[in-house]
Amino acid sequence: MASKRDYYEVLGVPKDADAGTIKKAYRKLAMQFHPDQNPGDKEAESKFKEAAEAYDVLGNQEKRAQYDRFGHQAFQGAGGGGGGFRNMEDIFSAFGDIFGGGGGGMFGDIFGGGGGRRRGGPRKGRDLRIVLDLTLEEINEGVSKTVTLNRTEPCGACQGSGAKKGTGKKTCGTCHGQGQVARSAGIFQVAQTCPTCQGAGEVIESPCEECNGSGGLRAKADVTIQVPAGVEEGMRLVVRGEGDAGSQGAPRGDLQVVVREREHKLFQRSGPDLLIEVPVSFSQLALGDKVEIPTLTGKVDMSIPAGTQSGKLFRLRGQGLPRLEGRGQGDQLVRVFVEVPKKLTDRQKELLREFAELENERSGKKSFFERILDHFA
Repeated sequence: MASKRDYYEVLGVPKDADAGTIKKAYRKLAMQFHPDQNPGDKEAESKFKEAAEAYDVLGNQEKRAQYDRFGHQAFQGAGGGGGGFRNMEDIFSAFGDIFGGGGGGMFGDIFGGGGGRRRGGPRKGRDLRIVLDLTLEEINEGVSKTVTLNRTEPCGACQGSGAKKGTGKKTCGTCHGQGQVARSAGIFQVAQTCPTCQGAGEVIESPCEECNGSGGLRAKADVTIQVPAGVEEGMRLVVRGEGDAGSQGAPRGDLQVVVREREHKLFQRSGPDLLIEVPVSFSQLALGDKVEIPTLTGKVDMSIPAGTQSGKLFRLRGQGLPRLEGRGQGDQLVRVFVEVPKKLTDRQKELLREFAELENERSGKKSFFERILDHFA
């Protein structure tokens, strides 16, 4: 499979381009490769879709931030988030305001209202948003999670059409099928969405009694989310076509999944790196030792050199989390510190007093303050 081109390259803009520049660049490409301007040209259609996919990401502040950080992989494993357009109608639905008619959209004055596509009509389903709690272990491996949603499903009685069985739709008498009506605004005529058919150009003759003509009913549905390894707190995954059903057969909305990390009892996270603090005894630091360190995937041995100071930070290469960009693993940082026993036996106290006396002799009975100065000299 050919790799995707960089979205900034597709639109021909620098990475620090502002929103206006990005929109202008997309407008230019969409004008050039619009299917109404290039009938039957598969290459133009492909470039039109590619530009729409790039604008879908770079024209959205949150998606652009994720793309700048993780590239195309920010939208993998979750149905895509940059474009996953199934067909041309998805593009016109996603950018309804841009492809709208009446001169109000980006292409209204050029293609006569989006190349003959009527503004409004059955509306795409509403996007849903959930927060998904993940453990560090799940983030480390990547995980498939099934969630239960309460969303709008197509009405079974009318199959989502909104019309009573045996009946259909008729041309709207207000706009005569145009989906828009003209309103006077001083010396100008302004096109507005028809208030009767809401831009559909058609009205239902006899609404379905089950859904009152909406074409949808609330119901529970299980959705499986593929979470890639290495995701981070606050990252947004998009599962295409798993939101509410659209009105009267229009496409579904999307499911937006916001990642939330559960607090771990041992590890703290910093990007792909993990930090753990490990208590050791004074003798282990002074004499050196080999200790067993827990990781997300098991235990590993780590050597502590003799004379190690409390607070020393060790690095276990490749024992962190996967890097989302696909460049290997992070590291695990291990901070060792002296654990002072709360209770001592008489023998332990005796040995510590003897050790303290030897220390005093070695330092020539210097004061505590003098020893501090010697330490930092």
